[in-house]
Amino acid sequence: MKRIQYDSYGGPETMKLEAFELKAPGTGEVAVKVKFAAINPIDWKVRNGYLKMVTGKKFPRAMGSDFSGIVTAVGAGVTRFKIGDPVFGMAQIKHGGALGEVVIAPQTFVARRPDSVSFEDAACLATPGVTAWNGLVDKAALKSGGQVFINGCTGAVGEATVQLAKMFGATVAGTCSAQAMQRARDLDVQPLFDYRATDLSKIRERFDVVYDSAGTMAVAAGVGLLREGGVYLDINPAPIKFIRAIFNRKLKPIVCAARADILDGLAVASANGKLRLPVAETVRLNDAIPLIAALEAGHKLAGKALVACKCRLGQ
Repeated sequence: MKRIQYDSYGGPETMKLEAFELKAPGTGEVAVKVKFAAINPIDWKVRNGYLKMVTGKKFPRAMGSDFSGIVTAVGAGVTRFKIGDPVFGMAQIKHGGALGEVVIAPQTFVARRPDSVSFEDAACLATPGVTAWNGLVDKAALKSGGQVFINGCTGAVGEATVQLAKMFGATVAGTCSAQAMQRARDLDVQPLFDYRATDLSKIRERFDVVYDSAGTMAVAAGVGLLREGGVYLDINPAPIKFIRAIFNRKLKPIVCAARADILDGLAVASANGKLRLPVAETVRLNDAIPLIAALEAGHKLAGKALVACKCRLGQ
């Protein structure tokens, strides 16, 4: 088996496509033959050592979080899946491995892929969908009729948040780039603002939830858009923000935390046509490292980047 891994924390130059020995899934775990993996910023943040307090110092470390594929083995105590089930989900941050031919993940980080949802579309769902759900449901307790403002409404987390908020019966306003405005209009985001040309302090409307899904909004600006009892969701959970949140109940830092009920909910939403993220580019596993490096350097795509996790013959 092959996967993208690295022998030390660092930049794109540390990534290598290498052979590895697949271990048997442990208690509560499943092994999945990966069909597609989605590239997320968390992949290179982990590789850069951003979360080394969690991921530790054991190398080599495997890259990749979100995947879709087929269950090939189950560990003791697994009740949600059997061999042959089509699934999607995410690997644990501590272990990674989605950017490889086979990944092992806890059964609670995996959901069955609906028959009406392609493997490509399913691979896009986990991190953006779980992060959106963590904010809207777990932190903000969004109710039908609520008003939501999303900064970065056409990024992956932003689009997932828009679609889930609407599924829960909320109305959505937000910001995006001028180039992405048609996509935002297609998602029925209104009112809509160009983030480069808008002074957020001039917006008169107030919201029940402000979600900075782009991680670029000043906390004061986000809190200023809230109505009484509103919640500001911050996707950049720096330690100082957790301390501030103890004293300011409006501020809720978001950490992506998968659960079986969330992933099952995303599966239902996707099957019902309520949640879908566009795919912009797909490459084979052999060609994934240059694409990851380009995205890390700031290359923009109008949708998700996918990796077809099967090597070319002879490589």
